[in-house]
Amino acid sequence: MQHTKTAFVFPGQGAQYVGMGKDLYDNYPLARELMVQANEELGFALTDIMFEGSDEDLRQTRVTQPAIFLHSVVACRLLNQIRPDMVAGHSLGEFSALVIAGTLDMGDALRLVSERALAMQEACELCPGTMAAVLGMADDKVAEICQQIPDCVVAANYNCPGQVVISGSEVGVEQACKALKEAGAKRALKLPVGGAFHSPLMQPAAERLQKAIMNTPFYAPICPVYQNVSACAEKDKHVIQRQLLEQLTSPVRWTQSVQQMIADGATRFYEFGPGDVLKGLIRKINAEVEVG
Repeated sequence: MQHTKTAFVFPGQGAQYVGMGKDLYDNYPLARELMVQANEELGFALTDIMFEGSDEDLRQTRVTQPAIFLHSVVACRLLNQIRPDMVAGHSLGEFSALVIAGTLDMGDALRLVSERALAMQEACELCPGTMAAVLGMADDKVAEICQQIPDCVVAANYNCPGQVVISGSEVGVEQACKALKEAGAKRALKLPVGGAFHSPLMQPAAERLQKAIMNTPFYAPICPVYQNVSACAEKDKHVIQRQLLEQLTSPVRWTQSVQQMIADGATRFYEFGPGDVLKGLIRKINAEVEVG
């Protein structure tokens, strides 16, 4: 009988909510210890904002990214009895995946996440942009239409069949939404985000983050990591390090990553972190697998 493989997956920005992680902090000494360490590492009380900040406070990129990362890693660390056969994370979630795979030390990863958040915030101010969700159109058709728009716009997140997020300049996204609707997309709606994530407009963030990533020790993972950039099983720490940087300006190939994990034997997926966005996407990618 074929061994059933277990995949751990971790969400990205957008999964946050006020009160996130408070139950873990209150009930588990390990969670409290890791969260207190994170506050010290960051130099501000991240947990105060997570537990009782306003939605607006929690939506600031410099807060959101470390908060989701911390919640995800802590939730996974508390489940010690299962070891994953493979891991993946959606955008920011890739950092959580790399900690659980043993490729990054938790403190180092938290510092990188914090630096990434600040770098992305700065890039958003330097190169303003936006994103839009496109529903009911094939992935390659969305990418093809984006390529025809003169202004900067790209397919940025392949979330599940029939759901692609595009990213670029205000004008580029506006023109692409119009063209996509004319070409038969069910909907093309702008998202309430502060910038053009996973597009060439994030190049200043990649430049700022490069030194930090290259100066951080990376270790060989204990299991394959399915990265956003390639959607393939990666085990070489140098490739993982390079693709973690490339991820800022490249699309998140989530559909392709999940399909590849299933092709490589994954029958069970566990999502760790706030919310359950990825569970929904995985069910749409393949209704046969077990999602928990």
